[in-house]
Amino acid sequence: MSLPAPSPDALAASQALQRLIADDMTRQGGAIPFSRFMELALYAPGLGYYSGGAAKLGKDGDFTTAPELSALFGQTLAHVAAAIMDQSAPHILEFGAGTGKLAKDILTEAAAAGITVESYAIVELSGELRARQQELLRDFPQVRWLDALPESFAGAVFGNEVLDAMPVDVVTLTEEGWQSLHVAASDAGFAWRPSAADAALRAQIERQIPDADSLPVGYVTEVHGAGCGFMATLAAMLAKGQGAAFLFDYGFPAREFYLGDRATGTLMCHYRHHAHAEPFYLPGLQDITAHVDFTAMALAAQEAGAQVMAYNSQAGFLIGAGIGELMQRFDPADALHYLPHANALQKLLSPAEMGELFKVLVIGHGVELPGQLLRSDRSHRL
Repeated sequence: MSLPAPSPDALAASQALQRLIADDMTRQGGAIPFSRFMELALYAPGLGYYSGGAAKLGKDGDFTTAPELSALFGQTLAHVAAAIMDQSAPHILEFGAGTGKLAKDILTEAAAAGITVESYAIVELSGELRARQQELLRDFPQVRWLDALPESFAGAVFGNEVLDAMPVDVVTLTEEGWQSLHVAASDAGFAWRPSAADAALRAQIERQIPDADSLPVGYVTEVHGAGCGFMATLAAMLAKGQGAAFLFDYGFPAREFYLGDRATGTLMCHYRHHAHAEPFYLPGLQDITAHVDFTAMALAAQEAGAQVMAYNSQAGFLIGAGIGELMQRFDPADALHYLPHANALQKLLSPAEMGELFKVLVIGHGVELPGQLLRSDRSHRL
């Protein structure tokens, strides 16, 4: 692959992480599930992609998220939060808050619009990102940081591109049935090693993949055990409180996920604004993601006591939430200020950009969504 070369310090950090992963493999008998490899590559203390010190988001990082594109995204969500907080409590919870840009935009808009936000809690596992958030949000005294989701919560919850970074298992269908693709050390670094799927993994495959055994031999895909576990925890938190959670990510419902043109899976890596599909490249220096099975996420939430309230494209949701009206704040005659916002809005909404690939899953308990958020609801596709 023709990718930018890492600095000597970055390469040394990746090599240290590779040794840590290899040692873990040795302790586990020579190979580990891909979910364990992904967990270490992203979250190993001090060395993983999200726990190391490199800038990851924005123009100087590896990828750009919706909040980084435009303040309109967070401004719109401030008004979505207000509709939920009016029915519950004046609190917001965000997990995986990145640079803190979304929180800043929500709180800035809330202050300008007279929306009361008594507390804004952020669950952030990355010490480096938490430090960046604390610097950016230093003027907002209602912000606090948590190490885990609380047992119960009342208010509005946001998660942008969180589910796609949760560890997944990679599986393949063979003549003998489904197998797990483990990861083992090799002369080139790491390599795939097929392994028998244990009972828990087989149950997850059967639960998650429609008509799993009718797929062609050689089919490769991911199963989302960690994501389903997170959704169950999130749903239980809301079921003990009152509110709604809005999850933005890229993915598909199950019937659109496991198709022939995705027979090699959906793993994708991001390294310095280059996207590729080689998860073993420079562990710790690149993001590793998988598309989200929104049907599996919705079922996990529903079974844990939350209501599946809506499922929509990002474009449909943001338009219903009033992002177009907020765009009217900018005068088209002032091209210098108008055009950057118009271009960012086009990326957020266009089917060729983020508008259709990104979806929004809304789960909740004890509240109702405003009717305008349900105009183009696609829950029937889950």
